[in-house]
Amino acid sequence: MAQYVTETSLRRARLLSGLVMLAFVACHLFNHALALISIDTAEYGRGWFSLIWLNPISSVIFYGSVVVHLFLVLRSIYLLRSLQMPWREALQILLGLAIPFLIIDHAAGIRFSRMLFGIDEGYDVVIRRFWIISPYLGLRQSIALVLIWAHGCLGVYFWLRYRSWYRQVAPYLLMFAVLLPIMALLGFSDAGRQMEMDLPADHPHSEAGMRSPSDPPPAPSPRSPERQATISHITFGIRLAFGAAVILTFAARAIRGWRQRSRGFEILYEDGHALRAPAGFSILEASRLEGISHFSACGGKGRCSTCRVKILESEAPLPEPGDIERATLQRIHADSDVRLGCQLRPTGRVKVALLLAARQQDDAPANNEPIRPGREEEIAVLFCDLRNFTALSESRLPYDMVFLLNRYFTVVSQSVEQAGGRIDKFIGDGAMALFGLDGNRETASADALKAACLILRNVDKLNEELEQQFAVRLRIAIGIHAGPSIVGIMGYGAAKTLTAIGDTVNVASRLETAAKEFDTSIVVSEPVMVQSGHKRDGLRSRTIPIRGRSSEMKVFLISEEESRVLLS
Repeated sequence: MAQYVTETSLRRARLLSGLVMLAFVACHLFNHALALISIDTAEYGRGWFSLIWLNPISSVIFYGSVVVHLFLVLRSIYLLRSLQMPWREALQILLGLAIPFLIIDHAAGIRFSRMLFGIDEGYDVVIRRFWIISPYLGLRQSIALVLIWAHGCLGVYFWLRYRSWYRQVAPYLLMFAVLLPIMALLGFSDAGRQMEMDLPADHPHSEAGMRSPSDPPPAPSPRSPERQATISHITFGIRLAFGAAVILTFAARAIRGWRQRSRGFEILYEDGHALRAPAGFSILEASRLEGISHFSACGGKGRCSTCRVKILESEAPLPEPGDIERATLQRIHADSDVRLGCQLRPTGRVKVALLLAARQQDDAPANNEPIRPGREEEIAVLFCDLRNFTALSESRLPYDMVFLLNRYFTVVSQSVEQAGGRIDKFIGDGAMALFGLDGNRETASADALKAACLILRNVDKLNEELEQQFAVRLRIAIGIHAGPSIVGIMGYGAAKTLTAIGDTVNVASRLETAAKEFDTSIVVSEPVMVQSGHKRDGLRSRTIPIRGRSSEMKVFLISEEESRVLLS
């Protein structure tokens, strides 16, 4: 049984239960938005909402998801070895604990009115209660719905943000996430105002003169004092039970901490620091507890390897890596003496070396989560360089050279962007561009070739202008290669940006140099030609050595005239 109940499976259960509840809230908000049309339309939509979510099967799934999610949340809090954490993690926990207290009154009231008394409260009853009778409750309910929706949307963001296709759908998801609660709140307020206008003129909550005295008064709330008292007792019991569960969770943590401190272990760091950690703590948790700078990009969830440590000495045998740690260590081809600091929980004295010191990341504090962490992606890389830059710079004024280079950089950048790529950086008179970063890996090579042809065509147009004004003609050399590269946010301070490193980048740079050596405009590796789908018949080819590789690489030479054919 234990082999099926792993940390990975529990995380998936927490995610799935959260998605079920988020779908319920989305339907609920959409139902509120229908009130922008009329209360009758919202009531009609509520019928479909009840049909989907209040049948026996859906009720079991929904209530089961609520129980599972709350249990796993409390379990995760209990498993925390230290409450010292980044403010974002603390805010997420506090928000998750506050939501049930905010929503219990309304959710339990509606459900138990239906289950115990057979009363199905319609929109007119709910809006009258929350807009007219008790606006404070309406405000609290609105805040609760927005917090729940925000909590769920953040969970979806953290789940999907590293998917290759996420950037393409992110604008649409953001639009949906923002507009749905706004429309729901507008529907609620519009229905409330309309109902307020329909009240009798002498009603304390009415707007005098807005309703004809001949109109029938609104129906009273179906909740009698006895029924309301029963529901209040039940909701109080639920709130008390959940509050007790939260208190017991923190109490159990305190008891466990007291016991663990009495039988802890010692950690020695390579730089001379030493501490005694409670039993059961991970290396990362112990570092956090003592304020030792220990980097962790994912916040200590085993999703990255930035907290990894090298085991220098160990008094007792170390626990075997779990499924999460094992997968990460295998992914980075770690040595046998390297472990993840967030997952390793020693039982005896241990000496470690931090392999990524946070002091080397002054602009990225410990536990900071970057927008896009490093990962391996299949991309195409283009290097572009001026052939005659030295001769140009020797005979031109500095201001003229700045002007010329900026015009050249503009042509290159616009060509790359037109082809769907991204300018990575300018290096002297050269440029590096990346293709395939936005989920279009299948067309990355074709896009890179298109960009190269556009650069040559647009530089040719630029030369017509420069020859008249400066009596110069720019000549371009381009190299393109495709393959796996490490892509991520790299750099320091204001210079931190998305870039790529690895063998693919090095080869593309080597091919740009080869273009100068072969006196041609573009040199393209065979993988790029194959992936782009362009015909290779008639193109010149060569086999060249690549520094750092034992085997040679077949490349294709494309002249400026041949580039026009490819572009057409």
